[in-house]
Amino acid sequence: MSYRFAIIGCGHIAQRHAQCIASIGQLAAVCDVDSARAQALATKYGALPFTEVSEMLKSQKPDIVAVCSPNGWHAPHSIECLRSGSHVLCEKPLSINVADGTEMILAAKDANRKLLVVKQNRFNPPVVAIRKMLDENSLGPIHSFEINCFWNRPAAYYGGGWKGSLELDGGTLFTQFSHFIDLLYWFLGDLKSCIGKRANFQHKRMIEFEDTGAALLEMENGAMGTLNYTINTTGKNMEGSITLFGEKGTVKIGGQYLNELDYFQVTGIEAPVLAASKPANDYGFYQGSMSNHEKVYEQLIEAINNRQHTLVEATEALKTVDMVEKIYQSSPLRSFYL
Repeated sequence: MSYRFAIIGCGHIAQRHAQCIASIGQLAAVCDVDSARAQALATKYGALPFTEVSEMLKSQKPDIVAVCSPNGWHAPHSIECLRSGSHVLCEKPLSINVADGTEMILAAKDANRKLLVVKQNRFNPPVVAIRKMLDENSLGPIHSFEINCFWNRPAAYYGGGWKGSLELDGGTLFTQFSHFIDLLYWFLGDLKSCIGKRANFQHKRMIEFEDTGAALLEMENGAMGTLNYTINTTGKNMEGSITLFGEKGTVKIGGQYLNELDYFQVTGIEAPVLAASKPANDYGFYQGSMSNHEKVYEQLIEAINNRQHTLVEATEALKTVDMVEKIYQSSPLRSFYL
């Protein structure tokens, strides 16, 4: 069966969605408050441009809508699409607070529609390999971990628009590093408690939240670890890594985008031979996470065709939002640096 798609939000990541959609179905419509941006994407893919979500949904009735709008609009846009009868693939994060995410899940249930979330880093070859080892208990109990997120986001990144706004962006852990929190949950389960601090050192008057943070985390399974993150590395992204210290082994997924197996020492097991990693999503003057969206779309179609199949359901994605909220609530922001 061929599906008719629509995209809400025609920024950088929408280009990647449009490429994937063109290979598996029809991009019928796109929508953006910026009419020129909507027209440009529509022209490229033979779609119809809109500036009003309600008008697009009413006239086109898409089977699936990719929600690529600013973080703070994920909830209202997704809910409107679900209530209109469309399945929704929402870009990360699901929402920027648990209350909105919960309302999205209820809307999907009431409409009997799928609400799925883009978590493309779960398809990174080293991530897949380590998850398999955890499933097989090859590392033994995980006692501790370390997450390092050292990226660069220059002033130009925040030059107008929604990025940097507490209301629409939500914070660095939502926009830049929610994938790392998702993988922490996927690997080790839920967060029990944390304590941390945040500050804004180099983005004063550009953003309404932190550009640097550190937290000590304790998981429900007893594992303890640290989260260190910043968008202040000079010139380019430096590192994005997760290290697990297990009773039978230590592994580190690293590189700039969780795309390399940097360290592997496991009792009785040789390091796996991994498939080549995809390049990072390229946004011009900066790069984002690995480009695995084609795998997301493959799984999306499977999840819609087979109701028993799951991609990343919203109930699971809500855990990431909950964990980020807990980290922020326990990490005071040094406001004099804003």
